[in-house]
Amino acid sequence: MATLYTHKSENIAKTWALMAGFLILIIFVGWIFSQAYGNPSILYFAVIFSLVMNISSYWYSDKLVLKMTGAKPASREEHFDLYTIVENLAITAGLPKPKVYIIDDPAPNAFATGRNAEHGVVCVTTGLLSILNKTELEGVIAHELSHIGNKDMLVSTVAVVLAGLIAMLSDFFLRMTMFGGRSNDSKDNKLMMILALVAAILAPIAAILIQLAISRKREFLADASGALLTRYPEGLASALQKIGAYSAPMKSANSATAHLFISNPFGKAGGQKFFVKLFMTHPPIEERVKALLEK
Repeated sequence: MATLYTHKSENIAKTWALMAGFLILIIFVGWIFSQAYGNPSILYFAVIFSLVMNISSYWYSDKLVLKMTGAKPASREEHFDLYTIVENLAITAGLPKPKVYIIDDPAPNAFATGRNAEHGVVCVTTGLLSILNKTELEGVIAHELSHIGNKDMLVSTVAVVLAGLIAMLSDFFLRMTMFGGRSNDSKDNKLMMILALVAAILAPIAAILIQLAISRKREFLADASGALLTRYPEGLASALQKIGAYSAPMKSANSATAHLFISNPFGKAGGQKFFVKLFMTHPPIEERVKALLEK
């Protein structure tokens, strides 16, 4: 019988399986491009450059995200209940108390960021505070603290690094193809060039799909971990239902930060068909609520 504990274990395994798939895809694409041009230094340069750029982004991720979303520090006096909930749940989770931020936006939403637990940040919108009761707010905060405790920022950063690397390799190859640079015109080389061209077009799409799949799995995992933290999954389930009922997008909605939020900041996604789900940053609210309430 499925429980919150089995969901958590399954989601951890699925997430790392997806990360392994990402690495295999990168090795495959890199090998094809190297074979097509007979020059492995192209791959080495792309890997080093991508790692430097993305690690720098990761190091300053909290500052970048807070600036992009327009978040402001929350004062204890004005948001005493929020501060108390964050402090109590952080102690329960064995985490340092994260910084608390507020976004002035009527859309109910929340996110966590920071490169590690010591630099953790929990941010909620004014809209979230206005519609949730204490139990529901505890569920949301537990979810966000679980992202910090589960090191989701690290996993997300690795996914971004790998997706960025694949996109860079593909773009680099396509540009080189446009301006020439093939080593010879042998039959084998022409076949390898065709395979490399197909990989350059399809690999970035595959990378995006894997990155989005990882994002969805991390949401399921944070839901399960958050419910275990509060011992009351009904609270988070009720909060998700209220958040999902709000269809308008956030004023500061941005595709670069969308995966961080507890719910899609662009509003309710249209359609729940398989193809549509592949391009969603978050799993459908209905599926998350069902998973939380399963006994």
